[in-house]
Amino acid sequence: MENIAELAKSVMNADRRALSQAITLIESSRDDHRIQAMELMDHLRSSDRKAIRVGLSGTPGVGKSTFIESFGTYLTGMGLRVAVLAVDPSSIRSGGSILGDKTRMERLAREPNAYIRPSPSQTHLGGVARRSREAVAICEAAGFDIIFIETVGVGQSETIVSEISDIFLLLIAPAGGDELQGVKRGIMEIADLILVNKADGDLKAAASRTCSDYSSSLMLLRKRVHDPKGFPLAMTISALEEDGLADVWDKIEQLLDWRKAEGWFDNNRTAQSRFWFKEEIRQGLLSMLDDEKVKEEMSALMNMVDNGEIYSSKAAQRIFKKNKAKRR
Repeated sequence: MENIAELAKSVMNADRRALSQAITLIESSRDDHRIQAMELMDHLRSSDRKAIRVGLSGTPGVGKSTFIESFGTYLTGMGLRVAVLAVDPSSIRSGGSILGDKTRMERLAREPNAYIRPSPSQTHLGGVARRSREAVAICEAAGFDIIFIETVGVGQSETIVSEISDIFLLLIAPAGGDELQGVKRGIMEIADLILVNKADGDLKAAASRTCSDYSSSLMLLRKRVHDPKGFPLAMTISALEEDGLADVWDKIEQLLDWRKAEGWFDNNRTAQSRFWFKEEIRQGLLSMLDDEKVKEEMSALMNMVDNGEIYSSKAAQRIFKKNKAKRR
């Protein structure tokens, strides 16, 4: 790999090849690559560029990729630069991932002002790859105006994406009242905009009813301090027919302008940095379990637990005490 300082300079000059190299570097789990990645991030801190970070989730088959392609193309048509960090599901067994987002967003992939980067989720909570936040920072340094972070599926674990994004969009398919119960309260509480997609053709009436159901549900949620009047809100769109995209952008701008004026935008960025600092420490502590000696100790204690010779809690305490003594 080229000199890290030169790589950082190329990224800030919007070199797409350098951008891909940089993200590949920060996604690597090799120890020498992690050292280089930290050096790279230090160099990129000199860039004070800030993009709008948009988190996106939704039930499988709701049309997330179609929406990103249509909305992304709409934004590039306005002269904005758009990056898409699409987190693909990794196989727990093989560690591989589908990485098929470029084929699903073929039109957007051809846009000169767009960049699509699929990343394996590495089985991390919520499907958000552990290094997604660093990838976002790299895309910001490269001068992108809007960064989408598309996550896998939908559920309470997806709330971790809110620690990366400024705006969170939840895509929903037209459905009946019973399906409404399937959406976890946690994901509803972090959504800024609920977009009922596929509001076209025979599904248009169902989409309107679903939107009305979600609007009613949002009124029952506790008022959030970081929202102006009228937010969060539900609205219908058709990603396929590209209908409602201008309204979505208008609402995003309206919400961001209010949050910046109230000081919440900067405060949220600071809170997110603190969250990821703690998360890095947590992940670092968990990585200690990969040490061979620790694995041997755990295996021996596991056999004792299996044989009923020791309680699991006491066995765990032995591991903690032994490794705590080693660090002193």
